[in-house]
Amino acid sequence: MKYVQDIPVCGEIEEGAIQQIVTCREHAEFAAIMADGHQGYSCPIGGVIASQELISPSAVGFDIACGNRASRLSISADDVRSRIKSIMDSIAENISFGLARSSGWKIEHRLFDDPRWNQLDDLQQTCRRGHKLADTARMQLGTVGSGNHYCDVMIDEQDRVWVGVHFGSRGFGHKIATWFFDALNAPQGIMAPPTSVHMESDLGEQYIACMELAGEYAYAGRDAVVEKMADIIGSEIVETVHNHHNFAWRENHNGRNYWVCRKGATPAFPGQKGFVGGSMGDCAVIVEGVDTELSKTLFRSTVHGAGRVISRTKATGRSKYGKTQGEPAIKFEEMMAWVKDFGVELRGADVDESPQAYKRLAEVLPEQGDTIRVQHTLKPIGVAMAGRDTLDPYKD
Repeated sequence: MKYVQDIPVCGEIEEGAIQQIVTCREHAEFAAIMADGHQGYSCPIGGVIASQELISPSAVGFDIACGNRASRLSISADDVRSRIKSIMDSIAENISFGLARSSGWKIEHRLFDDPRWNQLDDLQQTCRRGHKLADTARMQLGTVGSGNHYCDVMIDEQDRVWVGVHFGSRGFGHKIATWFFDALNAPQGIMAPPTSVHMESDLGEQYIACMELAGEYAYAGRDAVVEKMADIIGSEIVETVHNHHNFAWRENHNGRNYWVCRKGATPAFPGQKGFVGGSMGDCAVIVEGVDTELSKTLFRSTVHGAGRVISRTKATGRSKYGKTQGEPAIKFEEMMAWVKDFGVELRGADVDESPQAYKRLAEVLPEQGDTIRVQHTLKPIGVAMAGRDTLDPYKD
């Protein structure tokens, strides 16, 4: 680890992300960047910023409560391996990927009885076709989205089966974020300074309430999809690891209470487990936080993935709105060859999610020092994502 000014920087981080975290530090009491860091919107992915009284929607991001869940199943690995093609066919057929999708199956959840849904009237203007936010959220519960969001079937070092997912609060969270950025007159642009709001202001209290509701919604969505995957495979769930990595938590560090905003960073308190993905052609891990001085220095934070080395635009040769901007840096055939060699049964995906676009997780994790220990290494044998024809201008 090194320092840029007083900011802990884990690993080799691109200059644009360094500039972003330096700007964030000018508007917060603490900032750090994890080893998977790269440029995001205002605050870098992998960025952690904290203040005692201010909370930053920019450092939470548009995909509020994006996170990972991994669950170990009771079924034998040999059984799953023998059926992996049909399992992935069923996952792709029964779980919805992409924008503005509905799950296609009925999900009843007590979350929708929460009175906070009735307090969202001011946000209804951001909904299309007059849908209420609760109705949109109910429709999208159990859908995965696009971009780097996925469903994985994995085998660990003990030949045990895990299923894992990565996604957040879907369109509901994005609408909340958009509304608050507008209400706070947030500066626009990749290099814009972060937007913050006082926790006791009217907008601050509203944002915290909406963010926390989006967090519970994201947990419910990931629960629903993992349970659906277990049902498709025909197995019971015996162990679960579940974390947000786009969220703000009220935490005590160095004897003071802070709002700790992690954008693409996983909380890693001593003994706390986390699921960290690599790419569709790389292993994932279950990690556990360790109580060390470096862990304290990083405000108990770690990576959420491997981190990009090629941007989506460069990888595909297209802008986020689908306009051609040059030759793609990665050919589809090259991606498929890597995935095949790694032994993955793939459904969906485009070259912006190719393994060539990412760092190797095994090289990234050591850059976090002695803050975490790896408990399990999970090798994907099946991956499902949104397809090449899915246009998503909100990918981050």
